[in-house]
Amino acid sequence: MNVALDIKKALPILFAIMFFVMVGFGIIIPVLPFYAEEIGATPTELGLLMAVYSLMQLLFAPMWGRISDRIGRKPVIALGIAGLALSFFLMALATQLWMLFAARIIGGFLSSANMPTIMAYVADITSEEDRGKGMGIIGAAIGLGFVFGPAIGGVFSKTSLEMPFYIAGISSLITFLLVLFVLKESLTEEARGHHAGKRPPMREALNGPSAMLFFLQLFVSLSLSGLEATFAYFAADTAGLGTVELGYIFMIMGLAGAIVQGGLVGRLTKKFGEPFVIQLGVAVSALGFFLILFVDDFLTATIFLSIFGIGNGVIRPSVAALLTKKATAGYGSATGLLSSFDSLGRIIGPPLGGWLFSIAIGLPYISGIILSVIALILFRVYVRQSKKLSSAA
Repeated sequence: MNVALDIKKALPILFAIMFFVMVGFGIIIPVLPFYAEEIGATPTELGLLMAVYSLMQLLFAPMWGRISDRIGRKPVIALGIAGLALSFFLMALATQLWMLFAARIIGGFLSSANMPTIMAYVADITSEEDRGKGMGIIGAAIGLGFVFGPAIGGVFSKTSLEMPFYIAGISSLITFLLVLFVLKESLTEEARGHHAGKRPPMREALNGPSAMLFFLQLFVSLSLSGLEATFAYFAADTAGLGTVELGYIFMIMGLAGAIVQGGLVGRLTKKFGEPFVIQLGVAVSALGFFLILFVDDFLTATIFLSIFGIGNGVIRPSVAALLTKKATAGYGSATGLLSSFDSLGRIIGPPLGGWLFSIAIGLPYISGIILSVIALILFRVYVRQSKKLSSAA
């Protein structure tokens, strides 16, 4: 299935593409609530505006993954990034709330192509031995993009609230040109023909052992998004931290996660295998949730959240690597379905975390520990089922 591409050249290009995509996405994060409010959005409408993007990702990521299996990775990635640029420019020009919703829907629909197709591209060009390293590098690009994006958005928002959207749009256009003129196709004509006409493998995937990996990703995403939605309030109540301190904390957490994903995931998966790294990541995440309950100042918040971020950061690249090794109907189909489960967690997580926080401020993190334990149990079930299938074969 693989094309004879130079991995040492292709991975840095993919890293740059994913980094710029996430920088563009991150730029608008600190500005969008204020921008929507200025246009006239209520808090409920703002919540819906944030959720509709994830809903589009949930619905359409598997479709784009399957399409990339049939027509190639490059055109699908190019379309996804062009859609992202279009959505940013539409948001910058929005004068009414419905225009913002339309831009978010278009952006979510088209950009849902990016993540699964880039992960499938990595699977195309890497051997099974190096798969974890490749996925980790993409994870590092995502983490670093989220570190720099919000900071850039905050700086340009001082000029005007529209300016960050224009900057994000220009960043995405540059990325589109990078895909168009520098990125080479990774999927051979033969491999594309192999997947043409095949039925979507969703039923097969959700009935086999791999179903446990998809649900594991759902619970990981659910607990992470619940933390992201509530930690600012928790830190303000327990440690008196403000927005500036929280910005630094999340920046350090993102850097720690990116460094581990870019430099450690590949080595660990090569030496111990993805199953070990996934279980280690889930266990460290659970430890991070536990420690967060004892945050009482800036230093403890930074250390404990970084521990959580390091554990959480190694899970998805390792799950994606393991899934693509087991995929029978195309890498894009597997990574698209994984992105869909991740998006489902991001839709449910924030309101669930907020509701738990309203009952008791520590509940989102206690539930994070419980969800981590469930994720570990699911993974052990996956290992047992896989061994039974191998023995039967």
